[in-house]
Amino acid sequence: MANEVCSKQNVAEVFGCNVFNDAVMRERLPKATYKALKKTIDEGLPLGATVAEVVANAMKDWAIEKGATHYTHWFQPMTGVTAEKHDAFISPTADGKVIMEFSGKELIKGEPDASSFPNGGLRATFEARGYTAWDCTSPAFLKEGQSGVTLCIPTAFCSYTGEALDKKTPLLRSMEALSKQALRVLKLFGNTTTKKVIPTVGPEQEYFLIDKKLYHMRKDLRYTGRTLFGAPAPKGQEMDDHYFGSIRERVLAFMKELNTELWKLGVSAKTQHNEVAPAQHEIAPIFNDTNIGTDHNQLVMETMKKVANRHGLACLLHEKPFAGINGSGKHNNWSMSTDDGQNLLDPGKTPHDNAQFLVFLCAVIKAVDEHAELLRLSAANAGNDHRLGANEAPPAIISVFLGEQLTDILQQLENGGPESSKTGEELRIGVSTLPALPKDTTDRNRTSPFAFTGNKFEFRMVPSSASVSGPNIVLNTIVAEVLSELAERLEKAVDFDKEVQALLKDIVINHKRVIFNGNGYSDEWVKEAEQRGLPNIASTVEAVSKLISEKSIALFKKHNVFTEIELHSRCEIKLENYSKAINIEALTMLEMAKRQILPAALKFCDQLASSVNQVKATGTGADTGVQEELLKEVSATMVSFQKNTKLLEEAVKAASAIEDVHECAYAYQSKVFAQMGLLRADGDKLETLVDESLWPMPTYGDLLFDV
Repeated sequence: MANEVCSKQNVAEVFGCNVFNDAVMRERLPKATYKALKKTIDEGLPLGATVAEVVANAMKDWAIEKGATHYTHWFQPMTGVTAEKHDAFISPTADGKVIMEFSGKELIKGEPDASSFPNGGLRATFEARGYTAWDCTSPAFLKEGQSGVTLCIPTAFCSYTGEALDKKTPLLRSMEALSKQALRVLKLFGNTTTKKVIPTVGPEQEYFLIDKKLYHMRKDLRYTGRTLFGAPAPKGQEMDDHYFGSIRERVLAFMKELNTELWKLGVSAKTQHNEVAPAQHEIAPIFNDTNIGTDHNQLVMETMKKVANRHGLACLLHEKPFAGINGSGKHNNWSMSTDDGQNLLDPGKTPHDNAQFLVFLCAVIKAVDEHAELLRLSAANAGNDHRLGANEAPPAIISVFLGEQLTDILQQLENGGPESSKTGEELRIGVSTLPALPKDTTDRNRTSPFAFTGNKFEFRMVPSSASVSGPNIVLNTIVAEVLSELAERLEKAVDFDKEVQALLKDIVINHKRVIFNGNGYSDEWVKEAEQRGLPNIASTVEAVSKLISEKSIALFKKHNVFTEIELHSRCEIKLENYSKAINIEALTMLEMAKRQILPAALKFCDQLASSVNQVKATGTGADTGVQEELLKEVSATMVSFQKNTKLLEEAVKAASAIEDVHECAYAYQSKVFAQMGLLRADGDKLETLVDESLWPMPTYGDLLFDV
């Protein structure tokens, strides 16, 4: 049986069974080939053609043994999803038959059409050639489906002229930049053994599950991923009974299969639970190399949708699929580790004595403060504009939570140098049969967009539907920039220890404004942040321009992460994507308004009017005040609804006619999106008035509580 190992239930045997990982390579490759490939993976040495040929043959044999008939270069264009073109392993022979072949050349390079993917003007329609290049640092894997098994080879994607057209290439560049600058600092602390510093990530993924039949009855969900109309259900999340609650059997069955499918792919899915909103859930993996972690998160999103479909469910990854309740984010847990396993953001037991930790910690704080606008941009999309600052999400203001212990140490630094650290205590609960618990040295702050959580930073702004590559590209690059500045200063120091103390003190004095341990949801914080001079960028359209500022261009060019033309292309793509998203939502809204909601309301008015006439026709003088009052209210709302429908049509027509991408996006934000809100208000009011049997779509109550 093909892929027999992966059918076993033992997790240890299932995990990674569909991955051409290190264990498989060690077993199947000649020792010399294995060592050469590992040097490429670990040290970035060039990959020889002979090595690629041997690896390709071993990879092909492994894949075919597991039932694969095709292979694909799996890449991440700037569409927000992955892309793949399948090729069969077959090669014709002279006798009219075929043999199964896969060459080193086919492993290393593919040629997808570069003009058919978003490129921001980098490629004209007639300039179609592009290349995919094998990323050997992320292991190949097998995808299983009803159509068979396919070998997927993670690749980078670039244009014929060499510009990056994907999300992986700049991520890899940013990882190299961070490693290079971090090594400079480590060497100053006497570390001569570390060869590589690896940014790590563990992205928590929030999502909604709703019944698939109900999903298909909502045009807005099918076309846009969120509800464009919908009155609140009588019950939402106000009872706090869903969070960490008992998981429903149907959802638990989905989670069980999801875990198995992800484990086969080597994704270390570990945590699963109900989130705050009804029908909302979360899955979280163990930390990984940022490149692999980013690839894995793409697989998580894809697999969730596939598995949900098998269970009669629809998985919603939109940041705000339902108004009035929590939206979904993706908490990007980021840190830095050496190739010999040292976490550079681990404070140790006495962080005040750990100068190296304090240097890396302060580097991150300085980077976040100086490049807050870029970090905000990395979490910007049309869906997240609904979420940030709403029920549960952090505000659009970037601030850093450190907790009591580290804040106290930084205050000591400012006043001359740290001498002590607040230590954890025992937490006694007051029940004799319960053990005393070791109390952490700091609390957690779920209102902070960028919080230190023990040995990592949790960037909570990231959109649930987006690739985590963008935020990590920015994090890696801005921290690399600050580390390069610190290294230059420390390399010139006459007294290293004294200069470290002075450097840390300078950072605290100049960048403490970004540190905030309070309630990030409060209105008071918005006012205080403004007084501190922290930027508050409310929308995607406003954020995008920060990508092509002189400061950003200089930063990314210096560290070889983006060229200027690549930045301009991404700016254009982001603006186009925003405009397209709002345009699709507006057109969907208009269709629902004209072909579903208005006819239902008219039918209800007919019934009310008929009821009034029938009662009056009896000649009994019976009171028809109730029917007439309701008819009047529905009719007035319909008039407003029809007026706002026409105004939305005009706004869409005007915005779509604008050629400049910046002006077009601004028109969609300021005119179209605003008008959509007015139309929705009328539509939602009609839902509360019209007979339930006439309403043409499932309600919030149906969607959120019928799983």
